[in-house]
Amino acid sequence: MLHMLKEERFLVVALLVAVLAYTFEGSLLHGGRVIALTAVGVLVATIVLASIRVAHHAEVLAEKVGDPYGTMILTLSAVLVEVVVLGIMMTHESSPTLVRDTIYAAVMLDLNGILGLAALIGGLRHGEQSYNDDSARTYSVMILTAMGVSMVVPEFIPREDWHLYSAFTIGAMLLLYGVFLRMQVGAHSYFFSYSYPEKRRRKNSPDVPPASASLGLAIGFLCAGVVLIGALAEVMAQALGVGLEGSGAPPMVAALLVAAISASPEILTALRAALANRMQSVVNIALGASLSTVILTVPVMEALALYNGQPLQMAMTPLQTMMVFITLIVAAINLNDGETNAIEGMTHFVLFATFIMLSLIGL
Repeated sequence: MLHMLKEERFLVVALLVAVLAYTFEGSLLHGGRVIALTAVGVLVATIVLASIRVAHHAEVLAEKVGDPYGTMILTLSAVLVEVVVLGIMMTHESSPTLVRDTIYAAVMLDLNGILGLAALIGGLRHGEQSYNDDSARTYSVMILTAMGVSMVVPEFIPREDWHLYSAFTIGAMLLLYGVFLRMQVGAHSYFFSYSYPEKRRRKNSPDVPPASASLGLAIGFLCAGVVLIGALAEVMAQALGVGLEGSGAPPMVAALLVAAISASPEILTALRAALANRMQSVVNIALGASLSTVILTVPVMEALALYNGQPLQMAMTPLQTMMVFITLIVAAINLNDGETNAIEGMTHFVLFATFIMLSLIGL
């Protein structure tokens, strides 16, 4: 038991911080901007610690149940956190663009931040890194379709018809995900896997999670970590609102923070995979997370909007649309030959830096 507590010390710390945060929530939220922003910093740091353990247990699952299933569990966990945090934030502030901006930020973070940084550091360490290009093409075309239907077309839908198109969007996203899930874990699962000849030889490498870990414990700690992250994010979201109120901070800050929180386990796992020369895992994580964010977050939020009778502003701005299309075009070119390198990683990372700069100046 003591050994397990030592191994899971980050989750123990997260649990203690969550208890303290909820105990002193009133003081944190009514103590002024400095206290609120200090609390945000502590909570974000704690969330990162919890995410380290979530990433570890997700890697254990990926190693035990196979690459498509393991990375799918990780991306679904991240989407669950994102949906929970978004739902909580929507109850505390009525921002019609929060969902749109968070999904946009998540896609930029996944496709340009995670994929770009992983391909860059992996390329610098290993040169060209191989993966199954069928997965990249499948992910890319589905991301383009999902974002086009849910976040571009709504710009041209008359306001009085938003109920009808919102219901259609929910059905379309669920249909897309149903077909994708059947393909990912069914007859076409080979699209999302890659055979690494050196994997048996590196079985006991420190880059690869130990195979002796209990599957049940890994699932249990993964779920516990996601729950703790969601609980911490709830207080963090409220403290962030207090800290940013009247500060003149760009509206994208809150959306970017939510996206970063939900993607933090994926970031750590993707970087470890890139350093271990397992680029297929990076592709599955980065593109799979983007796709899951759109086709799972959108229907949940649209359903909530229909229930409340308050439409969401899902249509991206012209600048956001341009950034998404540039990203997908660059991804289609870079991910077309089954190998990544540092130059391709740098192109995506420069696009991510551009997204950050645009967000900081309020665009």
